[in-house]
Amino acid sequence: MSKTALRQATREALANTSVCSALERFSDNYVVAREQAYRQKDFEGLRREVARIKREAAECMEELADQFTREATRRGATVFRAATAQDAREYIARLARSRGIKTIVKSKSMASEEIHLNDYLKEQGLDVVETDLGEWIIQLARQRPSHMVMPAIHMSRNEVAEIFSREIKEPVEPEISSMVKLARRELRKKFFSSWMGISGANIAVAETGTIVMVTNEGNGRLTTTLPPVHVIIVGLEKLVPRFTDIAPILEVLPRSATAQHITTYVTMITGAVPAVDPDGNYHEQKELHIILMDNGRTSMAADPVFKEALQCVRCAACLNVCPIYQQVGGLFGDIYTGVIGTLLTAFLTDPKRAQVIQYLCIDCGRCRDYCSGNIDLPALIGELRRRTVEREGMGYVEKVIFEKVLVNRRLFHRLLKTASRLQKPFAREGKIRHLPLFLSGLTEGRTLPAIADIPFRDRVGTLPRPDKATGRVAIFSGCLIDFVYPCIGESVAKVLAALGFEMVHPEQQTCCGYPAKQAGLTNIFAELARQNVAAFAGIDAGHILTACPTCAEALKFLYPQLLAGDPVWGKRARELAERVTDFSSFVHAHREKLTPLLVPLQQKVTYHDSCHLKRYLRVAAEPRQLLKDAGADLVEMNRSDDCCGFGGSYTIKFPELSKSILNRKLESALDTGAEVVALDCPGCRMQIGGGLDHRNPRVQVMHTAEILARCLPGTGRA
Repeated sequence: MSKTALRQATREALANTSVCSALERFSDNYVVAREQAYRQKDFEGLRREVARIKREAAECMEELADQFTREATRRGATVFRAATAQDAREYIARLARSRGIKTIVKSKSMASEEIHLNDYLKEQGLDVVETDLGEWIIQLARQRPSHMVMPAIHMSRNEVAEIFSREIKEPVEPEISSMVKLARRELRKKFFSSWMGISGANIAVAETGTIVMVTNEGNGRLTTTLPPVHVIIVGLEKLVPRFTDIAPILEVLPRSATAQHITTYVTMITGAVPAVDPDGNYHEQKELHIILMDNGRTSMAADPVFKEALQCVRCAACLNVCPIYQQVGGLFGDIYTGVIGTLLTAFLTDPKRAQVIQYLCIDCGRCRDYCSGNIDLPALIGELRRRTVEREGMGYVEKVIFEKVLVNRRLFHRLLKTASRLQKPFAREGKIRHLPLFLSGLTEGRTLPAIADIPFRDRVGTLPRPDKATGRVAIFSGCLIDFVYPCIGESVAKVLAALGFEMVHPEQQTCCGYPAKQAGLTNIFAELARQNVAAFAGIDAGHILTACPTCAEALKFLYPQLLAGDPVWGKRARELAERVTDFSSFVHAHREKLTPLLVPLQQKVTYHDSCHLKRYLRVAAEPRQLLKDAGADLVEMNRSDDCCGFGGSYTIKFPELSKSILNRKLESALDTGAEVVALDCPGCRMQIGGGLDHRNPRVQVMHTAEILARCLPGTGRA
């Protein structure tokens, strides 16, 4: 799949509004139910423990596989080590042929989906029937699962009824309980006539040779107990060292997957057990075959960065909360979907596809907060992106922008000033409502802010200063505040002056480099980091303040990581990071001095949590308190921390997808009846403000700094 094909596929996915609506409703309900399921549980502690167990297993995967093989064999199982998908497929086919088996029932198994087992066995003349309700629906529809836990989540009850009608050749009403009864009736016939059952596994315990399955349907138990031959396909990443390691995984898996305290069935299989075949013959010991499958897992474990992804317990929480998955469903992935699915695709199924679909990630960071395995999923996507660019290179336009323009501060700023003049035919009252030709999609359903005639850096000398300074604060303005929203910078200066701080703005500062990071260009990002570290070196200021959370994340967290290998620049980056803080956190620390100065706002205000402020800087309460201090009637919007769809260049690469996410945010904001939408991110201000210009221009969108500045005496309230 090419980037062009991906964009087209995205448009087609968005056109299926019923799927988008279903996924959005599910996500909203899931977040609430999951919160209740984890009540009185220490999720952070649990996932740290799961991560520790899985990390230990990944570091000694081969030893655990050998131990598991010995213990399971000692208890009557036959263990086969499958290096590849083909090895696993051929083993099962040979086993079926040697036993004269024609009919196979399967319990849900993503590992079997990974190796396209059903198609292969069908080619071998075998009748394979999925018995999980969702998987059976998908099989009958000749589709692939769109979700790791709920494979048919993208289908409506009417679609399912049509599928069932075709299968049994009689009309089926779209009533859920009756369709479940129908499925039970039809599948029960298969259970009693099949000689082989195939299942997956959630955990494999090396210490005892035990297989653990968690399911919500009785089909799992029927598949593993009725047929006299049972085959279990389990990836090496499901291995854990000890039997006691099961407990924390069972704590997080159902709560994160389906927001249950525990699933309906927890099945533990240790060795072979008796069975009765379809002819009624008793077997003292059924055949138990366990396929330990590699298929790229040892390569993943050997990778110093991507081995972290093996901490995944396949709960699919990252899908459930992903704003992109909610819009495009299974398009975001391959066999495995979502962010974790993209990473698994890179190693287990289709590396070329992974190189393309990783661009769908908007880097909102929500998946990381919900991950049961404590995986830094956005960071791994960033590394995948870096390796993709390193291997495939960049397009000509991107190459010029990043390698020639962005790293050259003077040229970059000169081009922005030129653009401010060239935009005049399209700009009205500081906004661009229409763009011509291929750029028209950027202004569809939203306006864009015009580039400022005079950037913030050229206004610094005219900004208010305190009569008697009690301290100095250096400002990192960032591209948007410097060249698009100098009004935010001016508001920051007014608030600082009211607090008695002198503001300095180092002239040599440039773009924080986050766009280069998002493009996978670590070398460009590092060069810009060095330029900014140098720009603030020697500046006599106790704090470095920024009103852009993305810039704050770059300066405070990413620069030290990026330059850690250089003893000189790494040290300077750490020193810089120690002084960096975001606007609201800094002002909140001095609120006792500011609050008495504020004239009450007396407006109804709602607050949008920008992704980088809440999920990377962990700041949420501080701006809300400042708004209350300013006399705002603060009303919370539903899903206040949902991504607005901006994502920097994301809004250019996937404008339709960006707009679809934005519309959901606008609905949440407008439902509050607020007169002002407050936020702390200039990128979110551009996105949400542009959308509200179309939907309801009477609602203002303002940075917290602008609201506070407006409430200071002598400031107009236009």
